[in-house]
Amino acid sequence: MKHLLKLQDLTTEEITDILNLADQLKYEQKHGIPHNHLKGKTLGMIFEKASTRTRVSFETGMYQLGGCALFLSSSELQIGRGEPVEDTARVLSRYIDGIMIRTFAQEEVEKLAEYGTIPIINGLTDYCHPCQVLADLMTVREYKNKLDGLKMCYIGDGNNMANSLIVGGLKVGMDVTVACPEGYYPDNTVLDFTKSYPNFKLVNDPKTAAADADVLFTDVWASMGQEGEAEKRKIAFKGYQINDEVMAVAKPDAMVMHCLPAHREEEITAKVFEEHAAEIFDEAENRLHAQKAVMVKLMA
Repeated sequence: MKHLLKLQDLTTEEITDILNLADQLKYEQKHGIPHNHLKGKTLGMIFEKASTRTRVSFETGMYQLGGCALFLSSSELQIGRGEPVEDTARVLSRYIDGIMIRTFAQEEVEKLAEYGTIPIINGLTDYCHPCQVLADLMTVREYKNKLDGLKMCYIGDGNNMANSLIVGGLKVGMDVTVACPEGYYPDNTVLDFTKSYPNFKLVNDPKTAAADADVLFTDVWASMGQEGEAEKRKIAFKGYQINDEVMAVAKPDAMVMHCLPAHREEEITAKVFEEHAAEIFDEAENRLHAQKAVMVKLMA
């Protein structure tokens, strides 16, 4: 494991190793046990998309690991003025020990890895969100004590979250069912990936997807950069909501997860959100621990 670009690149064993290390680092942090694995190391954080959880969790994580994080806004870098990604990668590789980037195009992340000589971490692209899904899997395992054999359901847009949840869930042995309206399916490369997994289903009906689910996921109908499509998407996604009717067909002890921010009464009702707030905010916290594990694996 040289980089974290997308979950397709990781083996099941590598994902499990990250989750195990994340559990250990969380325990140590909660009990005040120092873990300065990255003392003297520097992480550059390139942001072309705004963020709350990604910036704070990576910056805090590097501090707790004994290292330093540099916030690099694209508006303040030469990359924002037309410097090629490959040149930025080669320059930063001579200054720092790793790069986390949150951007639009997956190609930009892949180019950083191709031309740089330091680990690259995908903090989010329009294609995938591997750090979030590692935190999601960590949280499900905390609550359910296992991943293999559980049923995961995702309801909503076939976006970067859907893409990574499908890949991550299947790689750890979960049954994965996704409900999306026509025209908003997951990426074709991800659907090609699922062809060797008989435990994957793509459906149009949310209740069909949620039947007997152990954990239900959703995300906003219009992601960052899609604000101009918001009204069109409200029509397309009508009914693609986690609500009491959907929860009634899931298992009685089903978890509900949301990567946040949540738009209450759109993709999830306020009632269901608050009933499952404990696990949703544990999920948000686990971004810190899962990402610390990734940084230790790549940069220590």
